[in-house]
Amino acid sequence: MSVRSVLHVAVGVVRDNNGNILLTQRAKHAHQGGLWEFPGGKLEANETVMQALQRELHEEVGIKVHSAKPLIKIKHRYPDLQVLLDVWQVAGFEGIATACEGQAMRWVAPQQLNQFEFPAANVPIIAATRLPDRYAILEGSNYSQVLHNLHCMLEKQVSFLQIRLKSLPSSEIETVMKTLLPICRQHQLTVMINSDLSFEGQQTAGLHLSSRALMACSNRPEHYEWVAASCHNVTELKQAEQIGVDFVVLAPVLPTSTHPDATPLGWANLQSLIEHVNLPVFALGGLSLQDIDQVINAGGQGIAGINAFL
Repeated sequence: MSVRSVLHVAVGVVRDNNGNILLTQRAKHAHQGGLWEFPGGKLEANETVMQALQRELHEEVGIKVHSAKPLIKIKHRYPDLQVLLDVWQVAGFEGIATACEGQAMRWVAPQQLNQFEFPAANVPIIAATRLPDRYAILEGSNYSQVLHNLHCMLEKQVSFLQIRLKSLPSSEIETVMKTLLPICRQHQLTVMINSDLSFEGQQTAGLHLSSRALMACSNRPEHYEWVAASCHNVTELKQAEQIGVDFVVLAPVLPTSTHPDATPLGWANLQSLIEHVNLPVFALGGLSLQDIDQVINAGGQGIAGINAFL
């Protein structure tokens, strides 16, 4: 695939004060006409992504973008077109969004995005817009420690939580889960259960596949709103993309005391691996909340971790 054959598009995820996301509808005569999309357009010669984003959103919906940060890059091959969607989260803008080109336009709650028909390339963008920049992993060696760690994570404004409990004795899992899940519901957490956790209780919103479970899957596990996976290399990333998970955790980025023998990826390899897949990627391993911006600038969604949220 030559560089010239790829249509480079700047895309903006714009939110109002209530968190609703701006959608526009493609003209009937356009490529993928009639489908809904996040506003934006192709880069012109010698234009940066930010310049294109500012120009396109002003021309298309009449707003002036002051600041934005990377969200996700999507490489997609349609039968008649190859695109690179360079998606940015608009952090600051002025003006009132208006359908300047006569197109249909709507503000949509993130959880309602799946009710709209988008071009195929937009599917990972929908997941990225609905995900936060932090994904906490809950561990603990006993009941009290698990509950203490959960409350610490809640104080760090966590909204997505993976319950792993690898170090908790199996005899205590059911008791702990009966306490955990009501607390999570009360705080409106999206709960992901690790596939290695031997818990057969009520269905949760999500399933997080260990890398071993991921490589054993031939299809996306059914009946979950969210499916995620742990990855460490490009083979696992491609498998995750193939079965259609919503997001992945990639590790370890930096050295960790819990896995001293694991070779860390480092920042350059992290960015390179992220570019291999059209998926939101959380970075894990030796990171703190202060590293979120660096992960986002490397193309990631944010950070995952245990100690980072304690």
